[in-house]
Amino acid sequence: MIDKKNSIQKAERAVLVGLIHKTQTEEQSKEYLDELAFLAETAGAVALKRFSQKLEHPDSKTFVGKGKLEEIKTYIQLKDIQVVIFDDELSGSQISNIEKILDTKTIDRSDLILDIFASRAKTAQAKLQVELAQYQYLLPRLRGMWKHLERLGGGIGTRGPGETEIETDRRIVKDKISLLRKRLKEIDKQAFTQRKDRGEFIRVALVGYTNVGKSTLMNVLSKSDVFAENKLFATLDTTTRKVVFEATPFLLSDTVGFIRKLPHHLVESFKSTLDEVREADILLHVVDVSHPGYEEQYGVVNKTLQELSAFEKPILVIFNKIDQYEKNVFDPWLEEGVKQEIMSELRERWERETNGNAVLISATEKRNIDTLRQTILEKVREMYRARYPYKTEYNY
Repeated sequence: MIDKKNSIQKAERAVLVGLIHKTQTEEQSKEYLDELAFLAETAGAVALKRFSQKLEHPDSKTFVGKGKLEEIKTYIQLKDIQVVIFDDELSGSQISNIEKILDTKTIDRSDLILDIFASRAKTAQAKLQVELAQYQYLLPRLRGMWKHLERLGGGIGTRGPGETEIETDRRIVKDKISLLRKRLKEIDKQAFTQRKDRGEFIRVALVGYTNVGKSTLMNVLSKSDVFAENKLFATLDTTTRKVVFEATPFLLSDTVGFIRKLPHHLVESFKSTLDEVREADILLHVVDVSHPGYEEQYGVVNKTLQELSAFEKPILVIFNKIDQYEKNVFDPWLEEGVKQEIMSELRERWERETNGNAVLISATEKRNIDTLRQTILEKVREMYRARYPYKTEYNY
């Protein structure tokens, strides 16, 4: 058994910093910092304290005010903090200015997400995608936060005549980005060929915010063993399984989870992985209904689907974790009839908002899974009928 006390001592001690401004309320800022704390925990850090400040807009030099930085510095020295994590993206000059004042490693939300992705990448494709995103993140920040890069080219001739070190490093990074894009293009071609080789099967993809239970649901529906845990971004690589419901086959894919403030270069780097979403026939949008901010998460995913030009596809919204929702909402003294009425109102509301395309389930307790299977089966058979009206082998 892991000694929790010792594991916390070994984890990097961190503080979190967020802003409250005209486009981000105090309540939103608190929720975002909750998520940032979960991201930090996933990356192997423990957030000991949170700092927030009300400003009209971020300070162009230090993001937060000088007084707030001094407050953070005092705490850092008192608690021997090893990393300061900002909830919003920082420029290279902001990172440099903050580190000079705090004398402590400073990163932003994007850098933290990239670090998690790097630790979770297992396949060659995922590793290349993460590396590309890291270099794209680094390039515009070189001038402000310059740290001497490893000479990737090495040897005589890596420095051009009259070039400064930073110009050389910028060229190295650009060359590396170009090389990674070329290698990913080759892998993309192979992946495209593999997707084409799947034949005439209807393709269904699980999408949703990170940590909503997509991989757990994938295991339940396909009776497979896909890695699932209560951490953000447990799945990076797309997993596809052939599933058969009542003699009707289809392909089911689990995809990388979305998150608010997802770095745009990460979306670009994971284009080939997200192609699984673009090319799917039916999307299963999984929502963690027990999360206090589930409606915003639902909106974040819908916005991302719109950016991927995938929002017009048939979408079934699956509200997962109703067991946890009931624990959060129901008081012990509530009568059974009242509980049923609350759940009925929730179901009716989302059936209205999704035009009847909503199912409430618990993947861990396997509640309403039969209803879900039947709903998916009807959609898959409807898709087969529309696509192959003269074929009968798919039992629709």
